[in-house]
Amino acid sequence: MILTALIDNTRLDDRTDLAVERGLSFHIKTMGQEILFDAGSSKAFCDNAILLGIKMEDVDVAIISHRHHDHCNGVTHFLDRNSKAQVYFRECTETDYSFKAFGFKSNVGIDKTLLDKDSGRFSFINKTTEIRPNIFIITSLSRKHEQPKGNKYLFTDSGDGCKPDTFDHELLLVIKEDDGLIVFTGCAHSGVLNMIETAIELFPNTRIKAVVGGFHLVGLPLFNSIGGTKRDIEAIGESMLTYPIDKLYTGHCTGMKAYEILKGVLGDSLEYFPTGRRVII
Repeated sequence: MILTALIDNTRLDDRTDLAVERGLSFHIKTMGQEILFDAGSSKAFCDNAILLGIKMEDVDVAIISHRHHDHCNGVTHFLDRNSKAQVYFRECTETDYSFKAFGFKSNVGIDKTLLDKDSGRFSFINKTTEIRPNIFIITSLSRKHEQPKGNKYLFTDSGDGCKPDTFDHELLLVIKEDDGLIVFTGCAHSGVLNMIETAIELFPNTRIKAVVGGFHLVGLPLFNSIGGTKRDIEAIGESMLTYPIDKLYTGHCTGMKAYEILKGVLGDSLEYFPTGRRVII
């Protein structure tokens, strides 16, 4: 697999030509398929793709991890550039998504008008589905471990008042190559340990070559605080060490403070994955 970060909150130091935003988008090339996983919040990932030698028109399938704007609003720009790929979301109840803290409230949800654009290009998944050979979208996620503490600022409103977001709009992507799994978490609002647990339950006794994505260990993004305590983050890292995982690549909503804490536990098995970075897994 060749994996490229098209957009993240940060970028490689030597790639000042690349745009950054608080968003996430990866390009995945594996088993003869090109996959877009998440689409950021603007066309920045498309612009970066050109600079990175990636053609959006060649993408075979797109997968959106959840319905927060920083992962999905760029889809409209993807559709402008690609005429063939089906775009997969998790099926869920229509609602509004918001961030609330200390009297401040902002909309963090999908631009619903984009779902009306070329609506035949969208597929909505409500169960574990193998969308292409050895490419799995998983919707039933483990609840064995606690969800991220930063979730407490995130809400939904379906017309009957704000309620805590249960993340029934979040999915997990697992790609099964000949020598192991690659697990894509998006923001891991359901909990990165739960996502890892889900992959292991579905593919027992299978090596996990990499876990890739945000882990949502940030508390208040504006202040780059951590969700919970330092010890909470260390405990997550210690749990990760008990799983058969070769590498973890993260960024975005993990937050730099939490990343440094995890790095202290996980060492070389954990790497940051900024805009412009490309790895072979």
